[in-house]
Amino acid sequence: MGVALALAAATIYGTGDFFGGLSSKRSSVWAVVVISQLIGGAGILAAALLSREVLPPAHAFGMAAFGGVAGGIGVALLYRGLAIGRMSIVAPVTGIVAVALPVLVGVLRGERAPWQVWLGLALAVAAVALVSASSDEHLPGGGVRAGRSGLSQAIGAGIGFGLLYVFFAALGTTSVLWPTVAARGASVPFLALTAWLARGSLRPARTSLGTIALAGICDVSANVLYLLSLRQTLLAVAAVITSLYPASTVLLARVVLHERLGRIQWVGIACAAVGVGLIAAH
Repeated sequence: MGVALALAAATIYGTGDFFGGLSSKRSSVWAVVVISQLIGGAGILAAALLSREVLPPAHAFGMAAFGGVAGGIGVALLYRGLAIGRMSIVAPVTGIVAVALPVLVGVLRGERAPWQVWLGLALAVAAVALVSASSDEHLPGGGVRAGRSGLSQAIGAGIGFGLLYVFFAALGTTSVLWPTVAARGASVPFLALTAWLARGSLRPARTSLGTIALAGICDVSANVLYLLSLRQTLLAVAAVITSLYPASTVLLARVVLHERLGRIQWVGIACAAVGVGLIAAH
């Protein structure tokens, strides 16, 4: 059951990321991330109030808040990367970094990792190098977008999501909805303040309101599913399976945006898939 919940979270995460990245091509990334997080937060707050779920202890709220800020930063970086780079490259890089970080945290805590995990991590590094080694991509109107565009944002987003996985795993509570409320309660003000300091616009284009709302709903729904999966399986398993979310982002980018990848990039994505599988086997 935990694996099925993690797979559902991965599918919905990837779908939400596609809508968020698509919205960020039309509106300020600050507007997209703040509004989507606000919409998702309002929905999960209503669900928590109606469910009468028992409030978790104070330390769980704190962990969820830290996770929410880390995840919010990750979302902002990911949406920026998806807006300026190719989704088919940015999403896999983010996913592989996100899955590697919880494993490394476990190793630093004294957990022993078998050789398969280290091989998976090596393939992850190779995947990042391969998918970013593309030649320049020509855009409509004669412009050119560098193949590595969005790579730094993808790596930063992966770190943010990896920290989110780690903090959520440390909640120590069976509550699901209220920790998600706490995460949104911390991320929304943080991101809004950051946008204000960066003088970023919070006014979205009218044409992107629908996709922004979908991004927010998908993101918060996936968070709930991920927390539920943690109740049924181990962090390493839940985090790795959830980090398969780039698959749906890449598929949607291929179908909707007609993005194409070269042979080197497909080899990189294959390395990422094998690497995730080896880490998951742990």
